[in-house]
Amino acid sequence: MDISAELNALPAPLGQAARGHWEHYLATGEPAAALADGGWRGELVRVWACSDFVARACCQDGALLNSLLDSGDLSRTYGAGEYRRALGAELAAVAGEAALSRVLRRFRRREMVRIAWRDLAGRAPLEETLGDVSALAAACVDLALRHLDTALAAQWGEPRGRSGARQRMVVVGMGKLGAGELNFSSDIDLIFAYPEPGQTQGGAVARSNQDYFTELGRRLIRVLDARTADGFVFRVDMRLRPFGDAGPLVAHFDALEAYYQTHGREWERYAWIKAAPVAGDAAAGARLMALLKPFVYRRYLDYSAFESLREMKALLQSQVRRKGLEDNIKLGAGGIREIEFIAQAFQLIRGGRDARLRQRALLRVLEELAAGGHLPGYVCRQLKEAYVFLRLAENRLQEYADEQTHALPTGATARLRLAHAMGFAHWDAFAAVLAGHRRRVQEHFEQVFSAPQREDGGAREAGGWAALWGAESAPAELAAHLRRQGFEDADEVARRLLRFKHSAVCRALSARGRDRLDQLMPLLLGAVAAAPRPGATLNRLLDLLAAIVRRSTYIALLAENPTALSQLVRLCAASPWISRHLARHPILLDELLDARTLYAPRSREALGEELQRLLAGLAPEDLEGRMDALRQFKQSNVLRVAAADVMGRYPLMAVSDHLTWIAEAVLETVVRQARAGLEPRHGWPLLDRGGGPAEAGFAVVGYGKLGGIELGYGSDLDLVFLYDDEGRPLGSGGARPLDNAMYFARLGQRIIHWCTAHTAGGVLYEVDMRLRPSGSAGLLVSGLGAFARYQRDSAWTWEHQALVRARVVAGDAALARRFEVVRAEVLGRPRDLAALRREVCDMRRRMRRELGRGSAERFDLKQDAGGIADIEFMVQYGVLAWARGHPQLLRYTDNIRLLDAFAQAGLLAAEDAAQLGEAYRAYRARVHQLTLQEEPAVVAAAEFVSEREAVRRIWRSVFGEDAAHA
Repeated sequence: MDISAELNALPAPLGQAARGHWEHYLATGEPAAALADGGWRGELVRVWACSDFVARACCQDGALLNSLLDSGDLSRTYGAGEYRRALGAELAAVAGEAALSRVLRRFRRREMVRIAWRDLAGRAPLEETLGDVSALAAACVDLALRHLDTALAAQWGEPRGRSGARQRMVVVGMGKLGAGELNFSSDIDLIFAYPEPGQTQGGAVARSNQDYFTELGRRLIRVLDARTADGFVFRVDMRLRPFGDAGPLVAHFDALEAYYQTHGREWERYAWIKAAPVAGDAAAGARLMALLKPFVYRRYLDYSAFESLREMKALLQSQVRRKGLEDNIKLGAGGIREIEFIAQAFQLIRGGRDARLRQRALLRVLEELAAGGHLPGYVCRQLKEAYVFLRLAENRLQEYADEQTHALPTGATARLRLAHAMGFAHWDAFAAVLAGHRRRVQEHFEQVFSAPQREDGGAREAGGWAALWGAESAPAELAAHLRRQGFEDADEVARRLLRFKHSAVCRALSARGRDRLDQLMPLLLGAVAAAPRPGATLNRLLDLLAAIVRRSTYIALLAENPTALSQLVRLCAASPWISRHLARHPILLDELLDARTLYAPRSREALGEELQRLLAGLAPEDLEGRMDALRQFKQSNVLRVAAADVMGRYPLMAVSDHLTWIAEAVLETVVRQARAGLEPRHGWPLLDRGGGPAEAGFAVVGYGKLGGIELGYGSDLDLVFLYDDEGRPLGSGGARPLDNAMYFARLGQRIIHWCTAHTAGGVLYEVDMRLRPSGSAGLLVSGLGAFARYQRDSAWTWEHQALVRARVVAGDAALARRFEVVRAEVLGRPRDLAALRREVCDMRRRMRRELGRGSAERFDLKQDAGGIADIEFMVQYGVLAWARGHPQLLRYTDNIRLLDAFAQAGLLAAEDAAQLGEAYRAYRARVHQLTLQEEPAVVAAAEFVSEREAVRRIWRSVFGEDAAHA
């Protein structure tokens, strides 16, 4: 068979090497029949030119290439589990360690030839190649372990735990093996574990489980790692186990958990990101991973990871310089390790909060970083492109001789070979593309891991803050410096600063925690000095620091990110409410990192999408995680609204709209979560309306500020729960059926629990259910029919006033439409206007008497005459009095649009409606401002004089008496 044409198509040095292999191959016997196809001959010379390992394996075993070609294995992608099935069949009749070793090595050689061939021939994308090597390694480890365990148990007896259950080893694959990203000629990093201490049973001598699994681990390493005449299976590295080479070879689960709780270091968290059970007891392996997840992924944002990874990178850079590894595509600048550090830094920092980042495969992590906005999309795209290029180059370097190398070649032929394997005509073309990828990776790495506070530290030092904080200054000396820097109340601020510095919480800090605080404080003091009212601002910040200083990761976040620090100072200077909000929920400090999103509250649609993304990565059974995710969603989005508000980015109505949208998104999700908690066991309630069973609807009605789209900061939610009772109730079905009323009562209880339960993230919303039929004495959940009858026959006028601002905010759309029919009927009923005026005024008089806080010198914006409540009562009276003849009034629930509707219908003079609307907006804007300053809704009597007079005048025209006497 002549392949001269194919050989001549190669560059001369590569063609010469391939020709030598071909001649050797012909000498071993007849060439494979499939090579009559010119396409296969072309692939053969390309692959053999680039892989001495593949060529030699085919020459040494004449049947190997025939097997791969005749079986079609070179042409196809393997399915899941195929390596295990094929190896299992070959090992079925194997007995003894020597035979096991021989079969494993031959199987490995055949499959590695297949993997290298498909990669070099362009038949397999990178992810397939990495996945195949990883799956092959996992199959070899797992099946070897099974054979060795069976043999050892026959000798020593079966290991049993405290419960008497048979104990089996768990083999955890670390690094690229665990992630399914093993490179072609990689070591495999393993950790051995077993569930429980105990002893063997059934052997001649009882041995401890520790001894049993240590011996089993030694045998497994020997079978995989030892070099024989058939080569090796995989080189095994056990140095990532607890205490490294000095530690025991294997440990039980409790010992592992104790080690990582007590001794676990940051680099070990980094190592466990990619870890996965690859062999042994799969169920026990899953338990082990769940046990160690809190060590890897902290519940809070862990910005200390930047510092730790920066230190690790510095050590690597020192090693690179010392050993001359600049041309190492894994460890050198802009290499694979820097891409891994970028991705895994964000995993360590945010993975505790964002389950979507708990990926093992790096390419998928980068996709999540882009989708979540953690890194710009173009950065993630460039990192992905570089990673694919570098990993392809890494594999093709290693496929040449099946050796673990990451060094770029120096010889001309070796360089040509690598360039050719990568699809380039010559080395310079390949090197230029490689250099571009490495330069971009290095730039992104430096941007992520740079420490800007160190770069501008000299300027900060010049201000004297570092020396001042570091010295044991006397209060008078400190106060003098603060006074020179513009701090008001400098003496008190100095005493407060020193009290914080020497407080018990600061004295109890670890050495690292103290270093971080010492790094942060000069930066913070310098930023505060430039703020308005620096003394008050610093006092607020010291309260916040006292709340977070024990979690030094938050201190690291601020010290690592000057942008976050400047935004924190800016917001705390503007609002003590925001300062306290951050102190209660320090996890929100993460929001300060990006000013573009901090001052841009989400749209209604974006809120729903964000919430669904947050929950998508959490297991359905993780109720605590889901509750905390909801709370973090609410708190972070309220912070964005408040930040935009205090900076004057949003008008009043937009603030209330956004706060209302947040609540609606939360309630919709809470209803779904509460339903999901009941449905698996109890099904869903059904009704028979004459056409067969149909699902009964459920809806949440928002009253008050929620219903009126006027939520403020910290507003409670006034809710009423309704369900569909039109038809014959059939119960819920399911394994444990409930009648409809009981089912919906439990659903309502669950919704309240989701909202009001105290978790690590605080309370979601306080819920007020007193507006339901019969108030606190009534049923928690009402059928819509019963609700309608109550509103028609038993409700007080004040309850109809409340109904003006009621609307469905979550739940079944069909039931919501039927609620609107009931609302329209009740609000549009004919009324005795004199009696209505009397009842409205009586209620207003009672409210002012019980709730008013004003005086001759002070004006209560909400309750005093001419204030918010007067406007609301006039609007409610107008709807009750005029809706029968003007049904368009029933379209709205908010006061501003109802006032506009009164004017358009000629029911209220346009000038009066405009004055009421302007006063209402002004009052509520002032209430928002006072809330953010943590002050009551009371102002000096000299404020809003004209607005109050206008409201009182219009009240007199509507009710025939002064609002002050109503």
